[in-house]
Amino acid sequence: MTFFKMTNISFHYAGGSQSVLRNFSLQLNQGEVVGILGQSGCGKSTLLRLIAGLEEPASGSIVINGTTMVDERLFVQPEARGVGMVFQDYALFPHLTTAQNIMFGLHRLSRTERKQRLQEMLELVQMESYGNRYPHELSGGQQQRVAFARALAPEPAILLMDEPFSNLDANLKEKIREELRQLLRAANITSILVTHDNDDAVAICDRIVHMTGAVPVSASY
Repeated sequence: MTFFKMTNISFHYAGGSQSVLRNFSLQLNQGEVVGILGQSGCGKSTLLRLIAGLEEPASGSIVINGTTMVDERLFVQPEARGVGMVFQDYALFPHLTTAQNIMFGLHRLSRTERKQRLQEMLELVQMESYGNRYPHELSGGQQQRVAFARALAPEPAILLMDEPFSNLDANLKEKIREELRQLLRAANITSILVTHDNDDAVAICDRIVHMTGAVPVSASY
């Protein structure tokens, strides 16, 4: 069953004459992890920004779990899309503890529900003993786990990951990739991983889309 669908998406930045994306289409099933692989400048991160609602396409449509997020008549704002994001630099709030970072997007829940969800997330990323620590007191791998927990805590419909391993050394990266694969399977969340590293995509993803310039050149692995 198709859970996510973007159809004929085109985009160019204001003042730019060349398309960053041109008639790009992609479908994901529920729980599928798809990698977007390509060199810098081919439009990978722009693709994530369009899905999240941080940019508006020139044409095309995006549908998540049966709900249209954007088409020629409609544009749903980012906060209403149910999209979780993990950034390259993790973007943790330095003045908040691990627990406070994870609970940041849970303000709509009751206090009891927030505490319950926090405990679930800490257990999922195996960080139960680190709830009171600040980001600077955590290793790079631990910071990444907190970033994933924060993104997953509000139970997003889809998770977007933008080069999440770029700040890790080779040995830690290999360990974290396996942890992330297990984490995504346990959460059963539909996910898109943007990377320029083929090893990242192969280790984690069910399928890989290769991008060159403004068009995908392959949509299978």
